[in-house]
Amino acid sequence: MTRPAAPVLLENLTVCHERRPAVHHLSGAFAPGSLTAIVGPNGAGKTTLLRAIAGLHKPQEGRIRTADRVALLPQASMLDRGFPISCLDAVMLGLWRQSGPFRAVAPAGRAQAEAALEAVGLRGFQKRPVGSLSAGQFQRVLFARLLVQDAPVILLDEPFNALDARTAAEMLALVKAWHGEGRTVAAVLHDLDLVERDFPQTLLLARDPIGWGPTAEVLTAANRLRARRMAEGWAEDAADCDMDQAA
Repeated sequence: MTRPAAPVLLENLTVCHERRPAVHHLSGAFAPGSLTAIVGPNGAGKTTLLRAIAGLHKPQEGRIRTADRVALLPQASMLDRGFPISCLDAVMLGLWRQSGPFRAVAPAGRAQAEAALEAVGLRGFQKRPVGSLSAGQFQRVLFARLLVQDAPVILLDEPFNALDARTAAEMLALVKAWHGEGRTVAAVLHDLDLVERDFPQTLLLARDPIGWGPTAEVLTAANRLRARRMAEGWAEDAADCDMDQAA
């Protein structure tokens, strides 16, 4: 990387999902070059937050400010692998900013995508259709796509789900390498042992922010209990968001 990543600033951010509040009044910053775990109970707004930072979900209130390009690794379970596309083509989708949506990828870009597949352990998989891959192999393809995007800010939504121990360790090593290069990395995770061992910063969400800072200070027993109790109190009949206000 030629320069440090810029901070990702959240200012009184409220985001809705399916017309229901998902993230409430969140303010803070992902510092340049930070490695942050985003944790919390199911339905806490973690995925919605990542999508908002990536520009895929419009905030209801507040602002998101970043001067850098953002790359998102979505949950693999949310992607349709039935579309007939090869592993190489899937990785080259990460080059659309350079090539444009209607132009062929240049030979240099193709070589970059092939190198990315090799870097994640998929040498020789260029022509394999993504629908024929195991869950772990497909996740490697998604990581290869992130490699060619070469973004200063990387967002990962449950990046190690459904992976065997070896694949998870190899992808975690890649995440740590991005962090070592000065990129800003934020990952939605459920394995708190992994978070405590490998992620210096943590954001604990229960729709409202519970804590954001050094992992040992955030993942206290009191904070975990507070998050669980808040989740138990969520009302299924909560009022819809005022989408006219967001527009």
